[in-house]
Amino acid sequence: MFIRNESFKEFIRFYPVVTALVAFQLLIWILVLLAPEFGNHIFQFGVGVNLLIAQGEYWRLVTPIFLHDPNGVMHVLFNSFSLVLFGPALEQMTGKFKFLLIYLLTGIIGNFLTFITDPGAYYVHVGASGAIYGLFGLYIYMVFLRKDLIDPGNAQIITTIFILGIIMTFLRPGINILGHLFGFIAGFAVAPIFLRNVLPFSIWRNRRHDRDGGIQFDPNRWNKKRFPWRKYIGPAIWLFLAILVFLGIIAMFL
Repeated sequence: MFIRNESFKEFIRFYPVVTALVAFQLLIWILVLLAPEFGNHIFQFGVGVNLLIAQGEYWRLVTPIFLHDPNGVMHVLFNSFSLVLFGPALEQMTGKFKFLLIYLLTGIIGNFLTFITDPGAYYVHVGASGAIYGLFGLYIYMVFLRKDLIDPGNAQIITTIFILGIIMTFLRPGINILGHLFGFIAGFAVAPIFLRNVLPFSIWRNRRHDRDGGIQFDPNRWNKKRFPWRKYIGPAIWLFLAILVFLGIIAMFL
């Protein structure tokens, strides 16, 4: 459930929403970091500031989900890794549209309740952590109330990671504690709705869909001598993203 056995190409095909979310937040972070003359405008336009929300800038309830501190490489990488690790199972179980709705809804609720607690606050908060803790909320709901959707081994893994995450939320400085807690509460609250009539995660369901799509026999396939460029697309994209992240880290010290 949380161990990724898919190739890069399979991951993109099986989990397009998770892929798009990770790519989008990484590209925005890199843009803000490496092109500050333009990226800073995006960052300042989208950061969460309760006082500005109270003045009518309601888009700031949504945009912080996709923004990360340009000087916090571990923040964006940790959130991206968490999404890659915990997002795919829910995307398959609930479907693409519902998964995207869960992600956005829990992130927005986390930001909204953070705003409600102190509308006059001027501190800046960004990051996808509220939405990711929303995913944790669904998993913890499964652990206690929908045991048919998660096996004991994965239940132990997600519970342990969640507890460690909550502890780190209160220990690490600069964390939007309310965003984490309210995101989790939102995920737990909407779980009964979005987990209704779903099936447990199964990697074989993805494989079966591939087979059902119909792979036709090509009698001339052995005569084709074309360069197999398709299998290099995935590694090339990962290499490109790794280079961009590396350049971003180097840029912080220049």
